[in-house]
Amino acid sequence: MKKISGVCLAALAGCAFSAHADTFPSHPITLEVPLAAGSTADILARAIQPELSRLLGQSVVVENKAGGSGLIAMQYVQRSAPDGYTLVMGSNTTWAINKGLFKSLPYDPQKDFKPVAYLAGGSNVLIVKPDGKYDTLASLVAALKAQPNRLTFSSGGNGTTHHLSAEYLKALTGTHAMHVPYRGAPQGVTAVMAGEVDFGFYNTPSVSGLVKEGRLKALATTGEARSPLLPDAPTMIQAGVPGYVISVDFGLLAPAGTPDGVIARLNQAARAVMKDPALRQKLQAQGYEVFQDDTPAQFGEFIQADIDKWVPLVKKSGAAID
Repeated sequence: MKKISGVCLAALAGCAFSAHADTFPSHPITLEVPLAAGSTADILARAIQPELSRLLGQSVVVENKAGGSGLIAMQYVQRSAPDGYTLVMGSNTTWAINKGLFKSLPYDPQKDFKPVAYLAGGSNVLIVKPDGKYDTLASLVAALKAQPNRLTFSSGGNGTTHHLSAEYLKALTGTHAMHVPYRGAPQGVTAVMAGEVDFGFYNTPSVSGLVKEGRLKALATTGEARSPLLPDAPTMIQAGVPGYVISVDFGLLAPAGTPDGVIARLNQAARAVMKDPALRQKLQAQGYEVFQDDTPAQFGEFIQADIDKWVPLVKKSGAAID
């Protein structure tokens, strides 16, 4: 029997990958969401699910694997077969913040995953109980300064943008407060409404309805401009914290080793979904403010820039998880 050369093996492997890409997808795809149902990541995943399923010709099943600052979902996808059938809704937290937050992160967001497509981004909003003590950001900051480590804030978990938004406020204002992490954003929001904690930062789309209903009060949003969902709420800068800007971004990631042809197919479908005028209008009405038509390579560059921005921010805030 003749030996097959390395060149031939590489060619055969390439043919196999190409054939796989040509027939992909042949069965349902699972999209893992690292946050709880009702979170902004979950809202986005379920918004794109119907059209993404239609374009790919297979069902896209959304699953929530909340907890551990996204580690549960990220490690699950990291260990999944690199065939394009298991994806994760990545975010600033999972691809950037965690690199600065964890002393020993069990996955590498760049080496263990391939960028598929950027989807959308938006702002967080600082919320308090409507009948509480704080009517403005200035009054909250004054209380934080007068009572170091007496006030509390909730989050959907350590290392989420909810958590880091509050840490950034503390860093820029020289104040201190106690962090109370909850299992997910909905539970953390409920804690603010119930008065279990003094304040919290949450994704604008997931809480704007509660603000409009009068069940929460918005003190400020974290974007560069006011949110179209809460036009009466000032930005953090307008409310008196110079330099405070935080955006929350989301995109699809696949396990490392996923064939480039499969990545290209998924990227093509995702970009087509995000270009749909009706969907964009729906998402904008829900508070998603940023849309980018990125190739996988461009999304990879975005992730690198996000790491360069967030890791120093996390270090400066002092937030850390062993």
